[in-house]
This record gives sequence, structure tokens and C-alpha cells, in this order.
Amino acid sequence: MMGSSEGTGVLTRPDKLRCRMSTRRTGTTIVLSLAALVILAGCGGRVTYPHYYTLNLPAPPDPPPVEHVHAAVAIREFSAPAYLRQGAIVYKTSPEQIDFYAYHRWAINPREFVTNSVIDRLRASGDFARVKPYDGQPDTKYVVSGRLEKLEEIDYAGGIKVEVAISAQMTNLATGLTVWTDAVSEVGDVNKHDVAAVVSEMNRTMERAITKLLSSIPADGAFVPRTAERE
Repeated sequence: MMGSSEGTGVLTRPDKLRCRMSTRRTGTTIVLSLAALVILAGCGGRVTYPHYYTLNLPAPPDPPPVEHVHAAVAIREFSAPAYLRQGAIVYKTSPEQIDFYAYHRWAINPREFVTNSVIDRLRASGDFARVKPYDGQPDTKYVVSGRLEKLEEIDYAGGIKVEVAISAQMTNLATGLTVWTDAVSEVGDVNKHDVAAVVSEMNRTMERAITKLLSSIPADGAFVPRTAERE
């Protein structure tokens, strides 16, 4: 029969095992607590939230009375490269390198914005009897398809700039012929390296690009098919 160790100050084997496990747990807790403190100190103890921006162009003037125009035109949603569809504001440190601001993002889809801006400005021009978003219905004479090629901050070649590039074409639905096509690129200078200033300049540059693009569209009835131009 084994004697009891109570009152002798001697730890039995199970007691020693429990003591070691308790010591390990205490050590692990201390290490994890210290690691958390280091992480919080390195981050300043603050959580960074993203900032969201929108494009905002001046409203076009009211359209003039419709006179001597009969054709309707539909506008397809503009396409864009994949990197412009990710939501983050883009900057380039070289012609080949594309980077994204981690905490500065678009609150609006730039493709949708360009599409709606083109619709609004074509309506205001008075050059067509009706302008609407493309819905697949054959109730318009022309369809415009376009692409937002560039919407980015440029951080090379001296200073800070923004570049906006847009291309578009118009097709006669009845004949399938392209009756108009154009591509424009506009560059604007940014006064300071601040994302809000970059977005403001993107707005101004976008307005110039869209105005320049649409100014080359002939009024209804003045189109010459591209094939006829080559003959």
C-alpha cells in the first residue's frame, strides 16, 4: 500500500504534470498578448477604412426643339479593360506597370458613368429625335458602342497627370454598316499629389474627352457609311 503525500510538501507525478500544463498555458497567453500589443502598436491601434469617390460632370443644357431630325439612337453600355472594372482607382508609375490604391475606390462604375454621360449629351445636342440606352429592341436607326480605354493617374514622365481615353462607333442597324467612329485621349495636370485632387482632374479631363468625342458625330442624315468613303 502506497503512502499519501498530503502534508509532506512533495508533489506526486499527476500534480507535477498539472503544474507544467498550467505553466505552459500561462506562457502561451503572455506571448499571444505581447504579439497583439506589438501589432496594435505598429498599426497605431486604428482601422483604415476605404474612401469612395465619384465622377461628377456638369449637367448638359436642355435640348433644343427637335427640328428636321427623325432618327433614334441607342447607346450600349461602354466596355473597359479588366483592370478598370475592379473598383480601385488606378495609377501608373511606368507605361508598363499598373497599380491600385488600396483604400481609394470608385463609388460608381466608370463604364456606367460614361454611358449615361454620352446619353445625356447626345440628348442635349438635339441631333437625334430620341436617344436611349440600348435594350435590344429594333426601334432605333443607329446603335453606339464604345469603350473606356483609360482612366488613370500617371506618375512618370514628369509631374502628376491623369489620362482619359475613350473610343466609340455608330452602326446603322438596318445595313450593319459603321457610319461613324472616333477615338480621343485627353491628359490633365494635377497640382498636388492628393487622391481628391487626382479625381477632380479626372472629372475635368473626362468632360473634355466626352465633349471632343461627341463633337465629331454628324447630325442625323449626314452620315456617310465607312465603306462608301473607301470607294
